[in-house]
Amino acid sequence: MKKLILISIVLFQTATMNSIAQDKPEAEKFGNTLNLGAGIGYYGYIGHSLPVGMLNYEFDVARNFTLAPFAGIYTYQNYYYWGNPNQPNGDESYRLYSYRATAVPVGVKGTYYFDQLFRANPKWDFYASGSTGFIFRSVTWENGYYGDKHVYQNASPLYLDAHVGAEYHMTEKAGIFLDLSSGVSTFGLAIHF
Repeated sequence: MKKLILISIVLFQTATMNSIAQDKPEAEKFGNTLNLGAGIGYYGYIGHSLPVGMLNYEFDVARNFTLAPFAGIYTYQNYYYWGNPNQPNGDESYRLYSYRATAVPVGVKGTYYFDQLFRANPKWDFYASGSTGFIFRSVTWENGYYGDKHVYQNASPLYLDAHVGAEYHMTEKAGIFLDLSSGVSTFGLAIHF
């Protein structure tokens, strides 16, 4: 009889442990995601906001944490008055010249997901992140301008940005996100692989 009770207890414990293990949700994976976004960026050395395109690809690094190499692009046109020293003085010697500036920030974005902490519905992801990298810039001046072509004298090549955001999963493979940040805020599509 003692053996029967002991075997019953062991079987009951095994069944209970298996039931608990099945009820426990598996840790959500956030990586293997391509994020394509468009939005608005503000850069202090330009003085106004600009349209921006960004993309990144997330990899799981630890539970609730991903790293994502990213690249973006923005471009704008600006104007500059310049007087040609080879022309006689007067109003004709000063002319308005234009230049086109293009910047490509590249780097890595680290993201921590708060779904577990917030007990979020599986359709939603909530996160905070930081991006760091470099900005590669190019400037093309209008023909005839021979003045100083150093537009970015005070601009740092370092890229730093802090983010908060959310994603809504429309399907298992696709979602839409809103990423608000200190520099570049985007709305876009997340594709899960």
